[in-house]
Amino acid sequence: MKSLRFLSAEAFVSNAEFARKSLSSVAHNLFPLLFKASYLLEQGEVIHDLVKNWPLVDFNMGKLLGTTMDYQEDLSHRTCSVCLESCLTGLRDYVLHHPSPYVKRLKLVDLTGIKDVEVQFCDCKKPMGRWARTELLSKLCLELLVHLQQMQCKPCTFKISIDVLVDLFVTERNYELVVQALLQKCYCPLKICCVAFRADNLALQKFFYIIKLTDPSLLRKLEVVHNVRLEMEHLEILFNSIHFPLLMSLTLPARTFNVLRHTASDELMLTTIGEKMGEMTQLTELSLAFSILTGRIQKLLSPLKTPLKMLDVSNCSLNHDDMAYLANSLHSYHLEVLDLSGHDIPGLYPSTFFKLLSHSSSVLRSLILEDCNIQDSHVNMLILGLSPCHKLQDFKFLGNPLSSEALKQLFAFLCELPMLKNVEFPVPMDCYPIGISYPIDDASLCRFDHQKYEKIAEELNLILLQGNREDVKASTPLFGSYDAAVQETNEELGAYLIMSFKETLEKFTASLSKMS
Repeated sequence: MKSLRFLSAEAFVSNAEFARKSLSSVAHNLFPLLFKASYLLEQGEVIHDLVKNWPLVDFNMGKLLGTTMDYQEDLSHRTCSVCLESCLTGLRDYVLHHPSPYVKRLKLVDLTGIKDVEVQFCDCKKPMGRWARTELLSKLCLELLVHLQQMQCKPCTFKISIDVLVDLFVTERNYELVVQALLQKCYCPLKICCVAFRADNLALQKFFYIIKLTDPSLLRKLEVVHNVRLEMEHLEILFNSIHFPLLMSLTLPARTFNVLRHTASDELMLTTIGEKMGEMTQLTELSLAFSILTGRIQKLLSPLKTPLKMLDVSNCSLNHDDMAYLANSLHSYHLEVLDLSGHDIPGLYPSTFFKLLSHSSSVLRSLILEDCNIQDSHVNMLILGLSPCHKLQDFKFLGNPLSSEALKQLFAFLCELPMLKNVEFPVPMDCYPIGISYPIDDASLCRFDHQKYEKIAEELNLILLQGNREDVKASTPLFGSYDAAVQETNEELGAYLIMSFKETLEKFTASLSKMS
């Protein structure tokens, strides 16, 4: 519902030429209202001029685009390329803009409230993801320095200092540009303040160099993923050389840990890493997916001073001792997001898992149990375990050998979970050829009766509809959930994988040649 004020703002900005000429006459407290209206209508030129003439002390994208009294719809998930580019170039021109009718007051710009989602509702249909925003901001900061050197600016221009809070996403392709922007930070009026950092497809040496440039004392979130070959010994060096006092969320790449080596130095490293994480008193989110941590979860997590709210230990080869520690630890009462995918839960530790689920049930929002060997005979027990999880919003259980009848039984129960919004369910086992083995390999994943699946999916959605749960989205993303960061850089990552495969093949061929 739009207020009369917002409707008036829309009418004002819809005529871009008139709005731009009239900005000098607009009351300062109306700028936020006009900004949201311009963003909704994708009026890039007006957005640019609003930011260029911003009269307030702070500019917070999350608050400006979020729910307001005048217009309740949250626009922060619209990463519209036209709007964001206009906004960032307007910020650059704010510094260079001389004939201003007011004193420049802007001190803080917060760009961290922008949310990357799969479906864009903007008319241009061209999203500007986190990687592209990182590249553009870095480029604009360097351009700004060139402009300041070439122009005869007033002395007051050089006194401008604006902290720009941002989530940086760095890969090999934009590394040099971002490094240059961070190196020149002290000279640039726009001060890049990195509060979240994601590294992918980056050599270790480059990662260590750039992470120091970001000012780690400000970092709240660190994601080191996929093609950064960070192993246990590198992580120990990182934690020993750099302190992260404000870090709240840590994601590590696959195979960071491998406790099967059983060396004394590995055990010492694991102890040191656990102690260093214990010094991160704000840490509440931890992702260790696809590492081998058998029997070592307690050693790694027990030093933590703050209970975890998010834990991803998918495909980490946990044993009964690990699950027992999780179920009995203080963490179990605070877990809002839990991913235990890739573990045979019914076969290895059913009672311990349900104890963990019981402890976290009052706060649990997201549960991921993909490829956990949950079969028809386990559905009643699963329903019993999920019954007290009244805050559950997200439930993903792809890759489990469940029949269509078992899924119908489960969906009938899911209607009773009041906060549930998203369900990711597996292709029913009866849609695959008889005798298929689980977990299903990628080659066989799509070889099912698609017509039969569509019919069953319709029946499952009908169960939700009859249960008055039209608000629940149910889907089967065969190759995993949407990841905005991966989607944005998939071409670069694909090229890297091909190159890696080629290098491996060449080394293998060279070895064969030597043998012969």
